[in-house]
Formats: sequence, structure tokens, C-alpha cells
Amino acid sequence: MSTATPISIADSLARLTFLADRTPATNDAESQDAFAMLCPYRDGGIFIGHYAGCSQWERHGVGDELVYVVEGRTTLNCLEQGQEVANTLGSGELMVVPQGTWHRFETPDGVKIMTVTPQPTDHSKALPASGPYGP
Repeated sequence: MSTATPISIADSLARLTFLADRTPATNDAESQDAFAMLCPYRDGGIFIGHYAGCSQWERHGVGDELVYVVEGRTTLNCLEQGQEVANTLGSGELMVVPQGTWHRFETPDGVKIMTVTPQPTDHSKALPASGPYGP
């Protein structure tokens, strides 16, 4: 049986290295110091990141994802019925991305973010051609 342990989000974020130019082509090795898993949670984990730039498209087939902006601003684009819908989030705001919804982040000036992310995650460098539950 494991014991509950407090986690300092601020201390954990302070240990990250700012990734100044994230792109859809950024690989795991290039971004490893800008992201961390705080702890496992259900079928995924609680993650943090500190970056600027744009992410790949992603979706989570087994559950909703919670996105919380700790500091800064980001635009969370969701693909809804083939159209990109921009959702701007600032410090202290959160959004729940529904299960299976393709989404990506556009962050020109930098953000510190925390997510509760189910796994596995599908990724696409290009705009996905399908809707939320398609291939």
C-alpha cells in the first residue's frame, strides 16, 4: 500500500528548463527537460511543462484531459466537426478536453502548464483528417 505524499507544483516547475521554440517536430530528447510527470494518476499521469511554441495534434482515447494554466497564456485549439476552435487560457484557468478530441497548443510567449492526461496518447504532426473518434 502506498502513502499519499504532497507535491509542490511550484518547486517542480522551477526544476524544469524552459523550451523556447517547441514545434510539432520537437522530439522527446529535445523536450525532456521542459516536461515532467508529477505522479501517476488513474490510467495516465499528472504532468507539468514550461515552453513556448506549438505542439503536435494529440488526442486521448480512454478519457478526458484536464489542462490547467499555472502561469502565462496559451491557445488550446480543438478540432470540432473538422474546424479548429481556439480556446485562449490564461493563468488560473482550466479546460477539460473531451475524450477523443484532437487538440494542440499555440503558445507564442511561454506558459507553465499542468495536465491530467490519460494514456495512451495519439499524435499527429499535421492537421488530422478525421473527427474525434475516427482513425
